[in-house]
Amino acid sequence: MRDMTPAERRAFLKHGTRSGKLATTRGDGQPHAAPVWFVLDGEDVIFMTWHSSVKGKAIQRDARVALVVDDETFPYSFVLVEGTATVTRDLRSRRYWSRRISSRYVPPDQVDTYTERNAAEGELIIRINGQRWVGRSSMAE
Repeated sequence: MRDMTPAERRAFLKHGTRSGKLATTRGDGQPHAAPVWFVLDGEDVIFMTWHSSVKGKAIQRDARVALVVDDETFPYSFVLVEGTATVTRDLRSRRYWSRRISSRYVPPDQVDTYTERNAAEGELIIRINGQRWVGRSSMAE
């Protein structure tokens, strides 16, 4: 096992179609985890969610989040980011980020459909500003 450099962490997070596993806290204090599609914007992680989803409500109430992205193949690696989330709702931004995220995760002939679906009124753009980063590669070596 070894620690990743910041450049290695970014490359790991941008690679392929790995999803993130987002951790938030429900209103009653119970933990909640959910997969999210994401992209990077500089050092920030961007994803989208519906305003009344468990994660959407949790982030609007308490901006503290954690996101882990892992490689589930030998020798196993992961990146963890802990930080605070900010929420954006404007249509222009929703379309922009929806297209960027869709372009990463869906076949090219479906990007327009996913972009419009995920840019709908009620979708939130979530930006995680990481305060703590952990990246470990080759966990099994």
